[in-house]
Amino acid sequence: MSLQKAQVLEASMVGQADPDKLKVTVQFMQIYRSREVGQSYLTSVGTILIALLHALLLMIKIRPQVILCNGPGTCFPLCVIAFLFKVLGIRWSSIFYVESIARVKRLSLSGLLLYKLHIADLIFVQWPHLQKKYPQTLYVGCLM
Repeated sequence: MSLQKAQVLEASMVGQADPDKLKVTVQFMQIYRSREVGQSYLTSVGTILIALLHALLLMIKIRPQVILCNGPGTCFPLCVIAFLFKVLGIRWSSIFYVESIARVKRLSLSGLLLYKLHIADLIFVQWPHLQKKYPQTLYVGCLM
């Protein structure tokens, strides 16, 4: 549903009624999730490997300068591959992570991994006490 909604929104923004005409102006790509909500950590090993491979192919194809993400399991593999490219000097992408406004007391799993492993260049939080708990984040207030 999100893909269809994005296509309709993009079509309305460029003044086109037919989402099929968008293929000329914009390209949508689906990113595999590394872990579904409620999926056990044990069974997520296989899906994480598939997501990492898919992220590698996307990074080679797209070569983004900036990755702006807000979770969930889709962002982590992409950020890991971008970070590995950066470490190896192959490609440099800035990684910016925006934590959900729903995260009031602690970072999400994606946010925590990016924070603890120092993968993201900047992590934005939307609650001041969350920034105090994780001092390497940047408090930006409500973004909605």
